[in-house]
This record gives sequence, structure tokens and C-alpha cells, in this order.
Amino acid sequence: MRYLALGDSYTIGEGVDPADRWPNVLCRRLRMTDLQIDDAQIVAKTGWTTDELSAAMDDATLAERYDLVSLLIGVNNQYRGRDCDAFRGELDALMKRAIRLAGDRPRRVILVSIPDWTVTPFFRSTDRDLQAERNGMKQYNQACVRAARQAGTRFVDITDLSNAMGQKSELVSADGLHPSAALYRSWVDRMYPVAQRALTSSL
Repeated sequence: MRYLALGDSYTIGEGVDPADRWPNVLCRRLRMTDLQIDDAQIVAKTGWTTDELSAAMDDATLAERYDLVSLLIGVNNQYRGRDCDAFRGELDALMKRAIRLAGDRPRRVILVSIPDWTVTPFFRSTDRDLQAERNGMKQYNQACVRAARQAGTRFVDITDLSNAMGQKSELVSADGLHPSAALYRSWVDRMYPVAQRALTSSL
């Protein structure tokens, strides 16, 4: 089976070894239960916004059909102060592309919530308004919930897990912003049953 992981720094695993990127950890976990799945094809880069991911997909060599597609995108749109309405439209377009790549099977697509970067040590070093940024992140994640519901895809909320970066230094990578390998493993704990159901479902 083929798995395509789309996203930004969280999907490419900024700050951790390639083996600790959560899509790779997820594949290993799935193989432990006798699901024969190739290593993840990752189309992601630190700093990408929705439009930049879409452009990269245009240039990438993609298979005609994947058995599983995940999408985690949006934090850089919010960081750059982009309008949430524009994000909604671009996210909807990406969701449609993801569904097509999953063989027009929406339940083979997993949209992942956006971690709230305001809990990180990096944020505390900035002069940004905490409440304004948190309100922005809340709006963006509400847009993600809506997009998944509207498209009929699966949705995994890992934001609450990521909030622990504010209390536990071992969950933050050396840059003070991105998750550590330990936190990515906790994401996989939550994603794994959803991915397993997606891959074993007839839908």
C-alpha cells in the first residue's frame, strides 16, 4: 500500500531525525500489525503555506492513487497573518486534491489539526500578542474541523497533545518550536487506530 503525507515542518519533522518523523513512525507501527505499507512519500517543507504546498504538489512526482493520504497544513498561514477565510478556501482545494489522490475515497484521507505554537518557548521569545495569536489558531483549527466534516474525511486532533510543549521541555526539539521525537510518537498513538481503520475499511 502507498501512503502520501502532505504538510509543512510538522510533517517533515523539523528538528528530529528522518526516522522520527511521524509519518515514518506511523508506517512502522502499521507494519507491526501485518499491514503491508511502503515508507511514506512525504511532500512537505518547513515554512510552507497552503498555496506553497499546492505548488509543490504540482511539481512533485506523485502516484495516480494512494491508499492513505494525510494533510497537516496551516500554521504558517496563521504565522504570516493571513486571512482565515482565504485559508479555508485553499484548504478546501487541498482536501479535494487529497481525496482524488486517495482514489476518490474520502475516508482514506486524514486531516490533522494544527499544533498551537503559542505554547512553545520560541513564542515566549517574541513580542506577539498571546491572546490574539491563540484566537487565530483557534479559528484555523475550527476551519480544519469544518473542512474535514464537509469533505467527509477523517480528522485527528493532536493539538491538545502538543499543548504539553508548554510544560515539558522533553517534548520540544532543540529549536524551541517544533515537537521532539517523543511528542511525535504520542501523535502516532492517536493517529494509528484512525489510519488502521482507514486502510482496512472497504470505503
